[in-house]
Amino acid sequence: MKLTTRFAPSPTGYLHVGGARTALFSWLYARRHGGDFILRIEDTDRERSTKESVNAILEGMSWLGLEYDQGPFYQTDRFKRYNEIIQQLLNDGNAYYCYCSKGELDEMREGQRSRKEKPRYTGICRSRSEPREGVEPVVRFKNPTDGVVIVEDSVRGNVAFQNSELDDLIIARSDGTPTYNLTVVVDDLDMGLTHVIRGDDHLNNTPRQINILRALGTAPPKYAHLPMILGSDGARLSKRHGAVSVMQYRNDGFLPEALLNYLVRLGWSHGDQEIFSMDEMVELFDTSEVNNSASTFNPEKLLWLNQHYIKSSSPEHIARHLSWHLGERDIDPTKSGPELTKVVAAQQERAKTLVEMADNSRFFYKDFTEFDEKAAKKNLKAAAAEPLTKMREMFEELEIWDADPLHEIVKEVAETLDLKLGKVAQPLRVAISGGAISPPIDVTLELVGRERVLNRVDMALKFIEQRVAAQG
Repeated sequence: MKLTTRFAPSPTGYLHVGGARTALFSWLYARRHGGDFILRIEDTDRERSTKESVNAILEGMSWLGLEYDQGPFYQTDRFKRYNEIIQQLLNDGNAYYCYCSKGELDEMREGQRSRKEKPRYTGICRSRSEPREGVEPVVRFKNPTDGVVIVEDSVRGNVAFQNSELDDLIIARSDGTPTYNLTVVVDDLDMGLTHVIRGDDHLNNTPRQINILRALGTAPPKYAHLPMILGSDGARLSKRHGAVSVMQYRNDGFLPEALLNYLVRLGWSHGDQEIFSMDEMVELFDTSEVNNSASTFNPEKLLWLNQHYIKSSSPEHIARHLSWHLGERDIDPTKSGPELTKVVAAQQERAKTLVEMADNSRFFYKDFTEFDEKAAKKNLKAAAAEPLTKMREMFEELEIWDADPLHEIVKEVAETLDLKLGKVAQPLRVAISGGAISPPIDVTLELVGRERVLNRVDMALKFIEQRVAAQG
């Protein structure tokens, strides 16, 4: 039987960090063992499921590069199959109609609480043979009343549940719609799931699902329940800790491989290694090496990883992701300005995020009308007019617009005027970029291009002239 894993999110919100980690671990396990990875959308909660959430999940999976071999499958397309299984369980005596009203159930549980007993359904309708007039029944699974269910979990080890502690769960509501614990069992059975990797908030559901599978005459898959992710304060990860949509990390300038590398280390390790390529993750990952204690989300470490990947990735790879951020700034790098890969190569050493790189690269593609106030006040003074004028003259006459001869011009002007190189290069940098920070000045000049350089130097000289006039 082919190894098969799945990721089965509910489309009631975005794809968040915890879900993305579950998807990654399931994907890695399937890839390592040459198996299939299935995407299943558990959309039976019609009130809360939205098309927007489905699209957010699909977009997040695509951005992360977690391609699936089968799917996406939608549970709302499978109601006929669920009803067949519910009827089969009824016919085999493994399920029954329950006619208890809400008031009766509340009274039952209140009595149990008063006796300091665990609130649970008592199975009063197990032996009922006649329907109750005017009551639309639910269908309950007839859980075994004795024995033990052992969940063999590759993360937590064997976990035992007494059947006497498990009540008869509802598998079909009074309107006929199936419930989660029924649909997930049928889907895992029909889709040939061999390994189920999911959050440990599902652990208490697992013995119930195993019992349903056994009632259907099949063995359960292997399980791995992943511990939760906590914020830095020890509370469950939430929006205030950074548990935002996966696509928000894209919007904030993170590379997908940086987020994946970070997520794989939330609960799993391989010695002291911190940086993993996708190939290394596939080769090394195993659920048996996942820590069974909760992990803590650390935004600073994610940022460190992102900076590493920006520095070490090929300019072509960075450019593919950076172009989206430039598009958000109404910049099309294919229409004007320098080749994007060259800009990336010039900027890689000085950016922690692609947002930062995009903002710092805007001047390569778009002209500006104002200089950064602080940078201009410090650098565009009267003393800068002479070196800027001399460089402009030499730039205009330069035959080959290239970093090396441009560097020589800047150096020559500094030597001729007996100035330190910074006293010449920094006013030029402010003139060309609009601010105090850019790649090396010769590379910056080459990438901005002759026409824009001349125009911007003219703008800087006019700024100095007006400033001097205002002071005088």
